[in-house]
Amino acid sequence: MAKVAFLGLGVMGYPMAGHLQTAGHEVTVFNRTATKAEAWVAEHDGAMAKTPEEAALGAEIVFACVGNDDDLHDVCIGEGGAFHGMSNGTIFVDHTTVSATVTRALFETAKAQGIAFVDAPISGGQAGAENGILSIMCGGDQRAYDTTEPVMQVYSKICRRIGESGAGQLTKMCNQIAIAGVVQGLSEALHFAEKAGLDGRAVVEVISQGAAGSWQMANRHETMLDDHFDHGFAVDWMRKDLGICLDEANDNDASLPLTALVDQFYKDVQKLGGGRWDTSSLIRRLRAMD
Repeated sequence: MAKVAFLGLGVMGYPMAGHLQTAGHEVTVFNRTATKAEAWVAEHDGAMAKTPEEAALGAEIVFACVGNDDDLHDVCIGEGGAFHGMSNGTIFVDHTTVSATVTRALFETAKAQGIAFVDAPISGGQAGAENGILSIMCGGDQRAYDTTEPVMQVYSKICRRIGESGAGQLTKMCNQIAIAGVVQGLSEALHFAEKAGLDGRAVVEVISQGAAGSWQMANRHETMLDDHFDHGFAVDWMRKDLGICLDEANDNDASLPLTALVDQFYKDVQKLGGGRWDTSSLIRRLRAMD
């Protein structure tokens, strides 16, 4: 069992930190909104800190799951940042989806201080975090990964090191690129079924057993047909992620025409007031065009 810190108690971080505490690790949490940390301690015991630096003091591993590049930069090296409280030989594991650029920069900063840095973005959504079945894609030094992988097992279905620093974030970009196209295709299929006068649930029951089947179809078709999107991964966050993908594609000369198109479709959803809707709300954009 390890002494660990967990920074960021959003819809993903809150249950992930809970799994660590339940598994017997000694967990100290930090969250910008202190009431969330207080609620976590009341539910899981453990401890809370007022700053990332305070949470990191004495920790062998510091985990983070925050919002974006700026948030990660602040909790690492901003005023009261975790790196200021970490000692030589400790490990920082970042579960946030951020750019490979900030990841590599923080990796080098950490290395200069004798700290290991593992980028470990996650996929599986809130349900995956709550049920401890996330997919974790990692980049960084092999030794640091080998130390942290058994700890991450408590909330993962699969955890794999893909390569050196930044490889985890690049893999997460592949994940988001693939999801964007699948959700748009599913939205069009269900919209087509509605316009054709078909029973959408019956259609999915049949086609999901063939080559069209996907996680999105299995887990989102019911709520899409019911026009219910108050759950899941928000459109605002998906646009943040797709922006990271498109920026990286500009740097590595990858062609992402479908991703760029779906990103604009999500912009349309935001204009409909759906910034906090689940990403499956792409179908509402199609309905709004009727």
